[in-house]
Amino acid sequence: MSKGKGNDTSLSRRDFVKTGAVAGLGATGLGGLVSCAASGQEGGQAWDRTADFVIVGAGTAGLAGAVSALEHGASVIIVEANYDIGGHGILSGGRVNLGGGTSLQRTHGVEDSADHVFEDWINHESLQSRYSDRAMVRAFADENASTFEWLVENGVDFQDTLISSGGMVERQSRAFQWPVYEELITSYPTRHGSGLIRALEKKARENGAEILLLHKMTRLVREAPTSGRVLGIVAEHEGEEVRLRGTKGTLLATGGHTSNVHFRRMFDPRLTEEYQVAGEPYTPQAADGELAAMAIGASLWSTANQTMEAGSWISKTAHIGTRWGYGNLVWLPDSPMFDRTPGSGLSEVDWQNAIMVTDMGRRFYDETGRGHGFYNAALAYHGNPNKLDGGGPIWAIFDADAVARQGWEIGPPYVDPAGDWFFMADTIAELARSIRSPYQTAPMPPAALEETVARYNSFVDSGIDEDFGKPTPRNRIGRPPFYAAWSTPILHDSLTGLRTNPRAQVMDLNGEVIPGLYCAGETQGGFAQHGLARCIVFGRIAGREAALDGQMV
Repeated sequence: MSKGKGNDTSLSRRDFVKTGAVAGLGATGLGGLVSCAASGQEGGQAWDRTADFVIVGAGTAGLAGAVSALEHGASVIIVEANYDIGGHGILSGGRVNLGGGTSLQRTHGVEDSADHVFEDWINHESLQSRYSDRAMVRAFADENASTFEWLVENGVDFQDTLISSGGMVERQSRAFQWPVYEELITSYPTRHGSGLIRALEKKARENGAEILLLHKMTRLVREAPTSGRVLGIVAEHEGEEVRLRGTKGTLLATGGHTSNVHFRRMFDPRLTEEYQVAGEPYTPQAADGELAAMAIGASLWSTANQTMEAGSWISKTAHIGTRWGYGNLVWLPDSPMFDRTPGSGLSEVDWQNAIMVTDMGRRFYDETGRGHGFYNAALAYHGNPNKLDGGGPIWAIFDADAVARQGWEIGPPYVDPAGDWFFMADTIAELARSIRSPYQTAPMPPAALEETVARYNSFVDSGIDEDFGKPTPRNRIGRPPFYAAWSTPILHDSLTGLRTNPRAQVMDLNGEVIPGLYCAGETQGGFAQHGLARCIVFGRIAGREAALDGQMV
């Protein structure tokens, strides 16, 4: 991986988050960030800045919308609450589920069509497809092949391979990781989404998009509180209010709601504060777009998708002993996010080397298992009389022999023994008493953990897990020191959001279009596809529709 300079500035993106500086990212990156020339009165409102299309969120959907609108002649301003662009997309694996007869499919002799894509994504036998809006899926399917070619035309470099995604034929392709080291949020070698996101960012900037970083939308502006056209947005920057007018439309691409505890508990009240969220601390999903749109009358859509217990919307942690241990997203020491994490975690866990216990020190599941059964078992067995809901915290318990077998290093940069996510002690009872975290609402009972470990060791001796059926439990937990590592499940996808029609126009509670308001990405409901493809397709649709059909007011 190249470590050459990503731009000609004196301050790298990696230094930015640590210093909090606003200088040095280049004029295109900070255009209008410090000063906003007033553009007078329009639509009965005073505006600081005006463009044809105002986009909220510079992630996958927002950047796709920007490139699409620009190529159809619209001017674009993007506001982004973070210090850099990318959202979840730049941290992703870069797999794009687009088929329907792409050039890559033809190269590999794969025959596909939009009809086949549609059939796969409305398959009633699949929970992930069953509750989706068929009109939305039809629009997605019809745009698949052209969107793949559009990405290639706009600089996305895909690997010459196809990956099965569970449909009729192979469709999934993967971008190359972005080659400029300084422009990576994490250098972990499987974060290929950076190649997709940085390519779209580059094209958007080249074509004239203005990206206002550290600008957080606070509300939408509509002609009347719940009627009329959406005129633009109000954003906050450095304590000042900035009003941005979108003459042809406003796109909400804020990234979903998984980080908003109150919002996500509308769909499942068990999802309390303790759960990890993929993408944090870089890209929290705070439901900003959903809440702003609902405040002016917008509707949610296909909400059953969020609780269908299929796909990867909730998953078992892959890296234990750290606050954020999602899958292959590892915060390495060279990441600008590392200072906000308690270490990169202990990885490649062989669950024959550890057990998992609830906050009350009880096992609840076969530790080698995965999926939603793990989550539901945690909820059923947490057993804390002071905790009325939620399924955590969950702790992995293991001993010195496990550390040796795994080849782990106990200490920074992997874990922080002085923090709230990893503990060690010379006895099991002392370990239980040492455990603390913001989410451990009562001390773990030492006797309960001692009993749990002793019972598990008896299963190792007999070769049979009489409680949860772990396949041939092999390793006793007996040699000090003993360890407890944070292992609470991780929330990933927002699979519901605002109602739109197939043109990505937001709709209200009466099924009517809210003029001038568009939505794409995880903020959008109606289609429960995990991954980047739905974000790109509907972002592209939104940009095109606003540029071609938006009316000057």
